[in-house]
Amino acid sequence: MAQRLLALDSPSLYFRAFHGIPESVTAPDGTPVNAVRGFLDFVARLVKDRQPTRIVAAMDASWRPAFRVAAIPSYKAHRLAEGDAEQVPAGIVPQVPVIEQALDLLGIARIGVQGYEADDVLGTVAERAGCPVDVVTGDRDLLQLVDDARHIRICYTVPKGVGAAEPWDEAKVSAKYGIPGRAYADFATLRGDPSDGLPGVPGVGEKTAATLITKFKTLDALLAALDSGDPAIAGSVRTKLSAARDYLAAAPVVVQVAQDVPLPEYDDTLPTAPKDPEGFAALVEQWGLGGSADRLLAALAEAR
Repeated sequence: MAQRLLALDSPSLYFRAFHGIPESVTAPDGTPVNAVRGFLDFVARLVKDRQPTRIVAAMDASWRPAFRVAAIPSYKAHRLAEGDAEQVPAGIVPQVPVIEQALDLLGIARIGVQGYEADDVLGTVAERAGCPVDVVTGDRDLLQLVDDARHIRICYTVPKGVGAAEPWDEAKVSAKYGIPGRAYADFATLRGDPSDGLPGVPGVGEKTAATLITKFKTLDALLAALDSGDPAIAGSVRTKLSAARDYLAAAPVVVQVAQDVPLPEYDDTLPTAPKDPEGFAALVEQWGLGGSADRLLAALAEAR
């Protein structure tokens, strides 16, 4: 059977589930399990639709890595709670450990590496996969991983029900943003992303960023042209880029997904049954995961 890897941006999926399913979905003790049940349903549908032979669930061991904050201190700063913790809805906090337990009991490889985000784990896993990869996420930053030559696609989650995801290849990235299909990271560096505290170049919006990246192909080539006084860069744009030169030197390390994360050893074989059937059954009963767990077990069994 041809190999295909399903790589899950777990935080993206369980946050999407949490916000898409009412907190009135609870365990027998009254604890919300909307994120847990939604996450399991996501995975069930993805396994059924994408028919992978391998699967990895990436986690955020560090949601705001020090190397990115050192480069641009505003990175995700608006999401800080007390200390260095991320400000998240209280209802999701007790659900994340349950999701982690479920993955472990099922035998689905769960990978988080201290000092890196889930995005970086996904970038490294995709880089090393050696087979077609579907990266499932609701984070457009990961569009930079799209690579037709290596059969890496982004399956971008959409609000059409749990598990719905649209595949993105280079043509779709180009059609949406007007840039070369593998130039998303450089485009995003210029444009910025307020949701991540990434300022971008003041005065350079999406259209100008797309025009510059389409003309010069890469950020490095654009900066070389800027530094050499290339007349192809218009006066007003030159002024804006020159004023943001320090930002443009620092931003790539923040924007670009790492592809050299020191991953632990892991087995990404898609399980066809729980690794620990009794433990998983006990977890399902404790948290009232019922139909969601059944749908995932059925999807895994059908993947034999």
